[in-house]
This record gives sequence, structure tokens and C-alpha cells, in this order.
Amino acid sequence: MNRNKWSNVIRELLANKLGITAFLFLLVIASAAALAFLSSKDPNQINVLDRLKPPGAGHWFGTDDYGRDYLARALYGGRVSLMVGFVSMVFATSIGVAVGVISGYFGGLIDSLLMRLLEIVMSIPSFLILLLLSVYLKPSVGNIIVIISLLMWMNIARIIRAETMALKEREYVMYAKASGQSSFGIIIKHIIPGLMSVVIVSATNNIASAIMMESSLSFLGFGVQAPNATWGSMLNGAQGYLAQAPYLAIFPGVLIFLTVLSFNVLGDILRVGFEPKLGKR
Repeated sequence: MNRNKWSNVIRELLANKLGITAFLFLLVIASAAALAFLSSKDPNQINVLDRLKPPGAGHWFGTDDYGRDYLARALYGGRVSLMVGFVSMVFATSIGVAVGVISGYFGGLIDSLLMRLLEIVMSIPSFLILLLLSVYLKPSVGNIIVIISLLMWMNIARIIRAETMALKEREYVMYAKASGQSSFGIIIKHIIPGLMSVVIVSATNNIASAIMMESSLSFLGFGVQAPNATWGSMLNGAQGYLAQAPYLAIFPGVLIFLTVLSFNVLGDILRVGFEPKLGKR
């Protein structure tokens, strides 16, 4: 990927106030989650005397139904949610790129088999796949990453396949074939570098999707188990206190919303930065 494209991305970001805001928000929330251990509050410390205290000086986000500091739980929960989103994105993107490149480059029977497999998987409702996987996989961070990765790789595989089919007809790829380079060498040296802008944009959007999916899974009880928290599990725990303590749902809900929105905004900026013509439609 040449420097001009990254210059376009930076220029697009600096010209977009919403993009700068999204970038700064993600920087702040990621830093706060990473440095959550510096907080003086223990996210799992129960204090029934402080049960359901509203936001105030002692507890900026209030306390939950067990008297635990809600800000500390939000920070530690954000660490898990962001980590799950990032790692799931890496795995899902890796699977999608591998399947898409192999299918698009080799074509023929391999392409037909892989695309039929992809279509079969995509035709099965995600919720059904989720229920089936949850039966055989115990709730844990590792298993939730596996579930999300298995549910997210299909769309990027289709995008990468289409891009690969276009790239393999380029002159430099045709010359590499004619010069006797191996298929593996052509894919590594020519195809994948040409796909990097598409991969980066898709990966950014996949992080947002993974965070939303993790929140949904945790909300349904398939995520991190008590006493640890994620933003989704915090929303789950707030269900019975919406009238009495609405802040229990507001804080994690707003954090999920702003984080997903910020990744989507940055994904759009990356898309326009890498392909300026798309922004002129």
C-alpha cells in the first residue's frame, strides 16, 4: 500500500470533525480500559450498604445491585469487550481473507465448492448457529471469540474473492505467472498487498460488528460469567432495575453505542481515503 493512500486517509480524517471526535473517543476509551487497574475501586467488591447508589462524587457511575462501583465495572468490562472485538476481528478477517483469496485466485472447482459452502453457512440463521455452538461450548472469553469469528468471516470472504478475481487479471500478476512464479508466491507478493486497503476497511467495520455481537451474546448469558463483566452483561444485569436505577442500562448502552458508531465512522473515512472516487458519489 503506497503512502499516498495513507496521506489521503489522514487528510480525510483531519477534514472530518466527526472522524476526529470518533478517533479521540476510541483513544480515550481504549486507554481508560487498558489502565483500569490504576483505579482505586475493585470492580467485584460487594458492599450491600452502597447498593444502587445513584451517580455521585463517591461513585461517578453509581453502584449496581451488589454495591459494586459501576465505573470500575464499565472500565474492566470495556477491556473485555474491546479485546473480544479486536481478537474476533483478527480471526474472522484471517479466515475470510484465506477463503476469499483461494476461491478467487484458483477459481473452477475450488471456487464452486468454497462458495457453495459459504452460501450454505450464510443461509443458516445466525441465532440458530449461536444456539448450537452455545450447547457445545461453555461460556468463556475464548469460546465467545470462537463463536463470533465463525459468524463473521463470510461477508469479508465474498468481498475478498471479488477483489482477488479482479487483481489476478492485472498485468503484473499475469507477468508473474508467465515468469514461472508459484501460485503461493504470487498470492503473497502481489495479491495480498493489493488487497490491504480492502482488508483494513473491512477489519475496522468487523470490530464494530464483533463488539455488537459480543454485547448481544453477553446479554443473552453466553459471554463472560459473573462476577466479571462486559458491557453486554452489564446491560443484562440492568434489566430488573430499569425503573429504579436506569443509569445501570444507560452507561453501558451509551458506551456500546458510541464505540460501535466511532468504529463505523472511522471505517467510512478509511474507505473514502483509500478509494477517493467513492466519496464523490
